[in-house]
Amino acid sequence: MSSTRPEQDKAPHAVSRLRTERLARSAKPFMARGGIKGERCPGCRLVPSHCICGLRPELPTQSGMCLLMADIEPLKPSNTGWLIADVVTDTFAFGWARTEVDSALLALLADPQWQAFVVFPGEFVAPERVVGDVPTLLDNLPAGRRPLFILLDATWPEARKMFRKSPYLNHLPVLSLKPEQISRYQLRRSQRDDHFCTSEVASLCLELAGEVRAAGTLQAYLDVYTHHYLQAKHQLPPDLQGVAHAQLKRCASSQ
Repeated sequence: MSSTRPEQDKAPHAVSRLRTERLARSAKPFMARGGIKGERCPGCRLVPSHCICGLRPELPTQSGMCLLMADIEPLKPSNTGWLIADVVTDTFAFGWARTEVDSALLALLADPQWQAFVVFPGEFVAPERVVGDVPTLLDNLPAGRRPLFILLDATWPEARKMFRKSPYLNHLPVLSLKPEQISRYQLRRSQRDDHFCTSEVASLCLELAGEVRAAGTLQAYLDVYTHHYLQAKHQLPPDLQGVAHAQLKRCASSQ
């Protein structure tokens, strides 16, 4: 059963720790373009009046998420990889660099409990690497193995570079998503409607892995975060009785 509890009761998750490490290396403070200036909640990165830490859901999942994050992604208030780490307990986050790779990432990829899939469009990949029937493939995983979805958390040009220049990913199968729906993400727009934010991609992966409840909860949590973010941006109070909150409550309370 899922639950919510105050952020201060929880240890920092993987993306939060990566953000702290990245800030420690910064020569000057990071200023989000067009963002709200002033104090932000350290737990959800929203202004305190619009904090959603008390709404953060917790769900057990069989699947894990591994975020490879471009340099400043952990610093952006609009980054949705943070939401994945909020919801999916087994979320790992690593900064990406062309000339070096974190030894902890290599150890994760070699861990026998995981079967990793790189999530990337199949049109840019050799056909033999592309996963076709995900549910069937997951059903046929070796005993004791769990799916680990590797998400390249970056702008589209950055993600293509990361994919090309990460040889340690070359031996892994590629999951190519072909979703029917159009992205609902409103905080940073891609020029293409079929480009999804990182949280939406994770939700689709969970759905394909048969974890429908977790997928719906993560999508609902993104909608609540987006609502609070935009209301704060326009200096309006959040609608706590609105559609987004009602959907998250339904997902969090369902069995």
